[in-house]
Amino acid sequence: MTSNLAAVSYGVNLSPASLENVLKVLAGAGASVSSESHGGDDRFGVHTAGLLVSGDADLATMRRLVAEAAEEGVDTAVVPVALREASRKLLIMDVDSTLIQQEVIELLAAHAGKREEVAAVTEAAMRGELDFARSLHARVAVLAGLPAAVVDSVRQEVRLSPGAAELVAAFKKAGHVVAVVSGGFNQILGPIADDLGLDYWIANELEIVDGALTGKVLGAVIDRAAKEKYLREWAAAEGIGLEHTIAVGDGANDLDMLSAAGIGVAFNAKPAVRAVADAVITMPYLDAVRHIANV
Repeated sequence: MTSNLAAVSYGVNLSPASLENVLKVLAGAGASVSSESHGGDDRFGVHTAGLLVSGDADLATMRRLVAEAAEEGVDTAVVPVALREASRKLLIMDVDSTLIQQEVIELLAAHAGKREEVAAVTEAAMRGELDFARSLHARVAVLAGLPAAVVDSVRQEVRLSPGAAELVAAFKKAGHVVAVVSGGFNQILGPIADDLGLDYWIANELEIVDGALTGKVLGAVIDRAAKEKYLREWAAAEGIGLEHTIAVGDGANDLDMLSAAGIGVAFNAKPAVRAVADAVITMPYLDAVRHIANV
């Protein structure tokens, strides 16, 4: 039985030597190169090798081998050709430290003089050491009494990750579906979603009463189970099979979503996430996902 895969290498240090190393590892795993192409820009290089794989070689093994052989500044994603050639795909992303560069809860906590305290809790939660919902309630509690105008101030501080707008625009132009699901807050995400023209988005809702934050969130928390749930719901609503979905995230809260998607991409992620993701991006350019997905 022969399978068709693509090995997409990308990085700021992509060189002939690094590519030779990748191709040697793939050949050792039973893959033969059927085609090659180069791309990228002045930020990072891209090399795509079409692979014919026969015998006992399997996708998980090949991904593990290229990850173990990775050189600093170069990553390789091994992707089924069926996903890359799908006529419609769904891209779903985390927001904080993925679509945007910041952790919004930390920006809000700074206005309460609690940034370092909250950042330590966020870091532990993203490493998977704390229950996300419980940690979110604890972090939001320190915001009680802040004027609602703080939310507007924080919104002005938020910056998209490099390549984020270009990534969304490319997927939308090609007729694909783009969604984001966030453990952050609707009050911040809403305007960003509108500006980018996202098809689906959801986050937590900060409670505001009499012009002030109460230190509570309304409704069920968007946690790791919810992220997977919305991936499945939105893909089904669009008639897109899970095998044609791409999920991107950085923390433990994203693990279920990354596992359920056709390919789960760890973007500048915590070690526990990098260890289990299908592909990793260790440079700051989110639009590397375009090359993985062939968009």
